[in-house]
Amino acid sequence: MKRIITFGTFDIFHVGHLNILKRAAALGHHLTVGISTDALNYSKKQRYPVCQQASRAEIVAALRCVDQVFFEEALELKREYIEQFEADVLVMGDDWAGKFDEFKDICDVVYLERTPSISTTELIEIVKEL
Repeated sequence: MKRIITFGTFDIFHVGHLNILKRAAALGHHLTVGISTDALNYSKKQRYPVCQQASRAEIVAALRCVDQVFFEEALELKREYIEQFEADVLVMGDDWAGKFDEFKDICDVVYLERTPSISTTELIEIVKEL
């Protein structure tokens, strides 16, 4: 069996997050999830997550399909995280298709289709309009 690793912010946890984590877990026997820190999220999106990193990690860690959670401090450390957690497969959403192919020298890279019609950004915009 294989060790799987994936990364994400997982802010305002929704069914799309659950779907991709369950599907990632089904690819192996151990799922490790890197949760983007608040600072990393700000550097990527110029906004902090609605939920703080400790809360997001607690939610993801409580899922049956998740075996291990850690904080992703920087995008540039992905290779080190893959090696540190001895991942055989890196799983990402298909919105990242091709962007992580550089890691194919150390693990398989799989892009899973996202759940249609739901995203955290979309949910935040809807709530703002209320």
